[in-house]
Amino acid sequence: MQFIKPDINIDFVGKRKIAFSISLAMILISIASLVIHGGPKYGIDFAGGTLVQIKFNEPVSISKIKSGLAAVDLGKSSVQGFGEHSEHEYLIRTDRSVMTSGGFSQKVQKALESSTGKGVTVRRVEMVGPQVGKDLREKALFAMFYSLLFIAIYISGRFELKWLLSGVIAGVLMGAVYFLSILSVSVPYLIAAALLVSLALFWFLNLKYAMGAIVALIHDVTITVGIFSICNKEFTLPIIAALLTIIGYSLNDTIIVFDRIRENLRKYHKNPLEIVINRSVNETLSRTILTSGTTLIVVVALFVLGGGIIHDFAFALLVGIVVGTYSSIYVASPILLAWNVRGKK
Repeated sequence: MQFIKPDINIDFVGKRKIAFSISLAMILISIASLVIHGGPKYGIDFAGGTLVQIKFNEPVSISKIKSGLAAVDLGKSSVQGFGEHSEHEYLIRTDRSVMTSGGFSQKVQKALESSTGKGVTVRRVEMVGPQVGKDLREKALFAMFYSLLFIAIYISGRFELKWLLSGVIAGVLMGAVYFLSILSVSVPYLIAAALLVSLALFWFLNLKYAMGAIVALIHDVTITVGIFSICNKEFTLPIIAALLTIIGYSLNDTIIVFDRIRENLRKYHKNPLEIVINRSVNETLSRTILTSGTTLIVVVALFVLGGGIIHDFAFALLVGIVVGTYSSIYVASPILLAWNVRGKK
């Protein structure tokens, strides 16, 4: 199915400098937001603490809820509305890990009914210890880092037949990161340094397809994380699942474009690389828009109708799909052209 003419010739490559400027601006804004906020806003999963979701039969004021919580000894707590306003649901968060056994839910319920005079139901209670939260943060970072390295192996092997070289690079980097993490080196800084070293090695060892794919994926994740920081949304385990999904989705788009570039390099080997890349992007444009469009329809429905529990998960997918489609066209492919310019120099 094609709703775009097969002979369409939009000058994507000619606009690459504008696209690079937009991407750079979005990345810098994302990093600035993370710096200003002191890093991502971690949820209970990663920061540790206790979360209680409650539902009232009638509207109540947050001040009355807080006065009732003082009797339960939850420490410093924050209360915010959850879901639709008409549902009268609230989330109570505290950075203190409270033992939730021994009738904890009943204590919270009685204290809130006493302070508000309204009927209340405790919908869920979650508790994560600080050490568990730290371990989950590190494992989430390792999951994304290892996924990027395995993707680099796959891309190098498929498009450049450099399975062994890319495998050795990935193995050395994984081993170095693992052993340095055992020595109590800060995992976020360690993985950031490892990614920079990876990109430098891809550059010097001429792994151009892997370089393009990884830069595009880092671009997508950074901007998605930055938008979450700008919107002051929490990072939880479902958000990490969404980021890994975004990596896979964006990679699929990138591989489709790379595949067509490789085919057209054989068919039109006398043409300049800029023309070949632009032709390849145009030829896959219909498929890209169809895939992204149908996926977006589902994610928008999930975002609007899915409820508060998966709202942030759907929002992450929504941002990631848009940014991932953009990066496959304007980031991954033009890097091959930049590589060609480097080779001529």
